[in-house]
Amino acid sequence: MSDRLLVLVRHGQSEWNLKNLFTGWRDVDLTDEGVAEALRAGRSLKAQGLRFDVSFTSVLKRAQRTLDIMLKELGQENLPVLRDQALNERDYGDLVGLNKDDARKRWGDEQVLKWRRSYDIAPPGGESLRDTAARVLPYYIKEILPRVLRGERVLVAAHGNSLRALVMVLDRHTTESIIKLNIDTGVPLIYRLNADSTVAEKRDLAA
Repeated sequence: MSDRLLVLVRHGQSEWNLKNLFTGWRDVDLTDEGVAEALRAGRSLKAQGLRFDVSFTSVLKRAQRTLDIMLKELGQENLPVLRDQALNERDYGDLVGLNKDDARKRWGDEQVLKWRRSYDIAPPGGESLRDTAARVLPYYIKEILPRVLRGERVLVAAHGNSLRALVMVLDRHTTESIIKLNIDTGVPLIYRLNADSTVAEKRDLAA
C-alpha cells in the first residue's frame, strides 16, 4: 500500500461527544477516552507499518490534538501539518450546545435524524451535509488529492461530517445510503486510490 495512500481518522471522543451535545464548530477538547482512542489509532497505523509524507486537519483542537497524538505514536512529530477550516465539522447552527436526547423530545426522532444524517436538510441556522461537502470537496480536490495521486502518503484527522462528505464521494454513497453512515471516533480508514482517483482498496481498522 505504498502508492496513492489516503488515511482518514475522525477525532477521538470529545467532551461534548461524552455529554451527547451537538458540537459543530464549538472548540471543545478530547476526553481521556478520546486521548486513548487517538493513541490506539496511532498504534494501529504503526502496526500496519505506515509512514506519512504530509497531514491535514481542521482548525478545531479535538482534531488537531488527535493528529498530534497519532503522529507522536508514529514517531513523526515533525510531519508537515496543514490546517484549514474547510475540514471543520459541520455547523449545527441553533442546535449547538443542545443535548441530542432533549432535541428529540422537542422536535421528534424523525426530524432530528434528518438534521443529523440526511444529505440536504440543514438544522436551523446551520449546515446540511451538502453544505459541508461544498467546502470539503473543493479543498480535497485542490489540496489533498493531488498529493495522493503523486504518490504521497496522506493522513487526515477531521470530523464525523466533514469525513462523511468525503467518504460519500470515495465510497459512492447515494443521498439515501449516506443517511446510514456513521464514522466512529478514532478509527482509521485506509484508502489506496487508482490513478483516476477512484478507490482501489479500502480497509477499516476497526474490523
